[in-house]
Amino acid sequence: MATPETAAPIAFTHLPHPAPMAADARADILANPGFGTTFSDHMVSILWDETKGWHDAEVRPYGAIALDPAAAVLHYAQEIFEGLKAYRLADGGIALFRPEANAARFNASAVRLAMPTIPDALFVQAVEELVRADKDWFPTVDGGSLYLRPFMFASEAFLGVRPSKQYRFLVIASPAGNYFKSGAPAVSLWVSDYSRAAPGGTGAAKCGGNYAASLVPTAEAFARGHDQVLFLDAVERQWIEELGGMNLFFVFADGSLVTPPLGGTILPGITRESLIKLAREEGLTVREERYSLEQWRDDATSGALTETFACGTAAVVTPVGKVTSENESFVIGSGGPGQVTQKLRQRLVAIQRGEAPDSHGWVHRIG
Repeated sequence: MATPETAAPIAFTHLPHPAPMAADARADILANPGFGTTFSDHMVSILWDETKGWHDAEVRPYGAIALDPAAAVLHYAQEIFEGLKAYRLADGGIALFRPEANAARFNASAVRLAMPTIPDALFVQAVEELVRADKDWFPTVDGGSLYLRPFMFASEAFLGVRPSKQYRFLVIASPAGNYFKSGAPAVSLWVSDYSRAAPGGTGAAKCGGNYAASLVPTAEAFARGHDQVLFLDAVERQWIEELGGMNLFFVFADGSLVTPPLGGTILPGITRESLIKLAREEGLTVREERYSLEQWRDDATSGALTETFACGTAAVVTPVGKVTSENESFVIGSGGPGQVTQKLRQRLVAIQRGEAPDSHGWVHRIG
């Protein structure tokens, strides 16, 4: 099997949509897109099998896909995905943010789930092809972007516990506004009794099963009036890991930051990694170390901890204002955005949108 770095380029066939959404209807959507509810006119599709490798790369009209009832994904859950955004730059151009990092994480997930890797260049090209095809789908709302969802699933029709011999890779796009709908200055977290991942599991892979397992605890958080669920470690039930789909940072009065360390149970967030670098450039000390719920409560109560924020592709950087469990509840700082949180968010967003210098080469311009 070719590695992500060695496979030859693949030519894409373009199949334009015969009846794209009317401009006025699209404009109404782009003025208030929400998140993940509307999709652009086209999608990318690429097939893989063990004899041909990657083939039949297409940009085609967005629509339903035929799937055999015995398709392996429906029975053995070989499925992975990624999430990234395309941005309109300050000069009117279009760019992606660190798509090569998404390609690398996608392939790490593929290896963990016994799926074929896709060449990094092909992954990025597939995303580029879709953004160019649907460049008119960028939201007009302030802060809007085009959210991109590459994903792959096992498509071979068989019943037997082994890796599939056939897969399908697709990319779809959705105009995106704010991820959180509450409009509150900071989100509220519910500490779950459920576990998201355990050592040796798939916690570091971006696979659908991890998110399916989080739906019940997330619904519990919503029912109790909170915005997100917080997961502790599965072994000692005291160490903070991550939210339902975001990493966490803790900001202390001395200006230092802590974020839980990667170790196989936490998704290695690309936004997380970017913020670590930006914070250190600001002269802040960032430690990747374990931090307990008890420590968090005590530090928030004493004032030693002044801010907490969550981060991820969809929500970018989001302040955490309150934490509640079955036994207690505490407020972080003033309960709203803190100075460090705001500064890091502003710096990251400015780079993503071409409003500030990009010394890391993170901005991948495509138009």
